[in-house]
Amino acid sequence: MSLVDHKHPFELFEKWFGDAKCREADVPEAMSLSSVSPDGKPSSRMVLLKGVDERGFVFYTNCTSRKGQQIQGNSHVALLFHWKSLKRQVRIEGQAVPVTEAEADAYFASRHKDSRIGAWASKQSQPMEGRFEFEKRIAKYAAKYTLGDVPRPEFWSGFRIKPTMIEFWQDRSFRLHERNVYSLQDDGQWEVSTLYP
Repeated sequence: MSLVDHKHPFELFEKWFGDAKCREADVPEAMSLSSVSPDGKPSSRMVLLKGVDERGFVFYTNCTSRKGQQIQGNSHVALLFHWKSLKRQVRIEGQAVPVTEAEADAYFASRHKDSRIGAWASKQSQPMEGRFEFEKRIAKYAAKYTLGDVPRPEFWSGFRIKPTMIEFWQDRSFRLHERNVYSLQDDGQWEVSTLYP
């Protein structure tokens, strides 16, 4: 089946993501997230996809981190999945919007307790004097939350990337690759076009 036979990009993404979960050796949900600083400098890092549906692609983070601050200053971002074992990549451009409080609470509660404590302990993206400083903070919050639940910090939440463009790239022999782009139109429909490799 040709890529353009899929009328909706999320149908094709779910198929490719399913293939990646079966074939990709390590962390198929890893995606590169690119954001932009207030002075227009791009910045990329790997994050993990924690949810996807027709509303968009979800990840979670410390909102005071570099990426969190950049997104809050400029919500236009890009994502990139690269599945080497499948010789495929998916590029996504769109707008990051906060997930609901209920979504953030539910996901945070599903995390291992040590990860929840780590969210409290890490001043993500800020300088630290050494690893011992971080370990002291971990011990502090581990002691604080020895018994009972670990609540979600107010500075920790998620973003949903609402795509306006999704490109599917499939490797072909002799660099004659297949590239198909889904562009969101003003009426909410997706228009598909094929690009030269």
